[in-house]
Parts: sequence; C-alpha cells; structure tokens
Amino acid sequence: MENKKIPNDRLKISKFKLDSLLDVTLSINANLPTEALLSKYESILRENLGIGKILIFKRSETWECLMNGGFPKSFEKINVEERLLGFDDITYVSSDMDFEGVDIIVPVFNNNVHLAFLFIGDIEEEGEGMSPVLKHLNFIQTISSIIIVAIENIRLHKESLRQVAMKKELELAARMQKMLIPDNSQMPRNPLIIVNGFYHPHYEVGGDYYDCIKLSETKTGFCIADVSGKGISAAILMSNFQASLRALLTAEIDLELLVNKLNSIVVSNAAGEKFITFFVARYDHKNKILEYVNAAHNAPVFYNTSSGDVKHFEACCVGIGMLDEIPVVKKVEIPVKGYTKIVCYTDGLSELKDDTGKDIGTGVIIRYISNMKPVEENIQAMIEFLGIPDNSNPYLFDDVSIIAADLR
Repeated sequence: MENKKIPNDRLKISKFKLDSLLDVTLSINANLPTEALLSKYESILRENLGIGKILIFKRSETWECLMNGGFPKSFEKINVEERLLGFDDITYVSSDMDFEGVDIIVPVFNNNVHLAFLFIGDIEEEGEGMSPVLKHLNFIQTISSIIIVAIENIRLHKESLRQVAMKKELELAARMQKMLIPDNSQMPRNPLIIVNGFYHPHYEVGGDYYDCIKLSETKTGFCIADVSGKGISAAILMSNFQASLRALLTAEIDLELLVNKLNSIVVSNAAGEKFITFFVARYDHKNKILEYVNAAHNAPVFYNTSSGDVKHFEACCVGIGMLDEIPVVKKVEIPVKGYTKIVCYTDGLSELKDDTGKDIGTGVIIRYISNMKPVEENIQAMIEFLGIPDNSNPYLFDDVSIIAADLR
C-alpha cells in the first residue's frame, strides 16, 4: 500500500501543476486583466502551496511593487537596484540578510534580464519540518515567470496603443497647425509687394508661425512668431495667438497698441509658463513706408538692392507674455526706396551650425539675397544649400520658418 501512495501523490502533484499552468495559460489567452491574473496566481500559491505571504517587485519604467500579500508596507519601499539585483538564483534568506519575514527570494528573468523578484514568507511546514514549497520552487519560478511576463506584455500593449493614439493626435495637430500657416498661393503677389513663406517643422507640432494679411488696398501686414518650448501646448498657444492677431491687426491700429493687447491675451492664456517672440510689420504700398515692432524676435534682414545697404531690425521690446505689462513698446518706420527685400526667420534657421560648429546667424541670408533676383528664388537656393528640405543637415534640431517679401 505504501508503494502505491508515493506514485499517486506524485501524480496528484503533477496534475496540479499541469492544471495550474493550463489555467493560467488559458486566462492569458482570454486577455484577462492584470488584476484577474494576479488573483489567480495568488490563489495558486496561497491555497494550493500554503504560502502565507507574497510580494512581487516588477520592472517596468522603474521598479514597482506589483503585489503585496501580507508583508509590511515598508517592504514596498525597498531599493531594488541596490538590494536585489545581485540575486540571480533562488535564495533561502538567512537572518543576517536583513529581510525579516522573508523565507525565500525568487528572481524572474526575461531575455536574461531581471524582470521581477518574488518574496515568499510564512510557508507551511509538514510534520517532519520540510515545507512543500521547497519541493516546488522551480514550479513557483516558472509560473511566476509566465504570469509576470504576461503582465508586462499587457503593459507594453497598452503603452503601444497609447503611443499610436498619441501619434494620431500629433498628426492631426500637425495638419491643423499647417492650416494656420498661409500657403504661398494665398500670399500677396502684385507689382508693389510679393510675399513668400517657407515652413519646415522638425517635430510633428511646434510653436512657429508666420502670416500675411491684406489690410486694405494700400496696406499689407505680415508677421513671424515663435513660442518658447515645443509640443502640443506650444501649438495650442500659437493657434490662439493667430486668432487674436487676425482679429486685432487692421490697417489703422497702432502697432504699439496691437502688441500690448496681444501681450495681455498671452499672459492670460499662458499664465507665465510660456512667451512668444514676435515681429510684426505693415507696409503702405502707396506711401512706401514700412512700420514694424520687434518683440524680442530674431532680427529680420532688410536689403536695398539699389544702395546695397543691409539693416537688421533689432528688438524694440521684450517678448509677448514675458511680463504682465510691457514697459516700453517702440514702433519703427522705414522708408522703402526702390527694390528692397526683407527676410524674417525663426531661430531654427539662424542657429544652424557651420563647418566650425558656430551658429550661421544672418550671414547666409545676406549672401543669398544680395542680388537682383526675386527673394523667392533666393530663399529656395538658400534652404537647398543648407540641406533643410531633405533633412540632410545634421544640425537641424528645430522648426525652420521664413517669411520674405519683395517691396517696391
């Protein structure tokens, strides 16, 4: 009778292990949530193997306590990097290891990298003092690995879905942002003013913006702006800024008043977290006067083809949204005598590097516009030389936006 009992016990144990593995596998295939898998796992260890306490540390972005059944809360704060990464095998905890209440530490690997650590405590003992858990540690390690890898795959799948959703949102935001920037076919093209723009986003969405608006039969307004920072928040602020600008910029409004009104709007919307560098100009075709305000933006380049004179329209005041109130806003008026070109740009262009690693600044702009060719041809030749359209420039780390005009 005794000889038959041993094989029957072994058969029973083997059946338990196979049934447990099958149950867990079917649960995983049924896409049960993490909570349900952990509940099933805990039931197997507690009810069938007599384990009193279970704690799991799992690696994801950082190490986290995935489950704590019976251990003190203080255990959840253990520094895994410092205290556990040295455990590569199943380890029986001794009194000098400073893991009070832990009997066994079981490491779990995925692709030869630590994925989790299992703490086991309060294990039941048989009459002769031998715990059944000790007989089944390899099974415990196997089923722990299956469960924890499955939970990690659930996390990665959710993260993948989140990334896909975010990518779609960014693509939609990018399309919406491009709609805010006028196409060259919408720009003024007449004997007195021809305006062209170039927009090359480095990220899906960003904070660059330029615009050109026909204000009257004799006046045209154009601008360029750049929000501090990148991403969705910058794009949203710029979208709001564009709407505000188009509502406020008229043929009659004083440019100082325009800038102050825009500043109040940005301060209210951005709550001091972001600001906008901004250049706005208005050209009177009839009187040949260009007036502008530069609010901390990169200085546009102004080139007179007759005299060969080059001017930089330096900043007249601080950026929009930097201060609750701008102390001084200075408008500048420039007479336009003969064929003149103006090029406005964001720092994505001026901060490109040359062969020595220095910012190219405005030297390359001046070099390419110092001729009688239309500024549209100048800009096209310049961006091709800089390797911008095909992203071949290794220093292209930001959006590049340009708006340029031929004035006569």
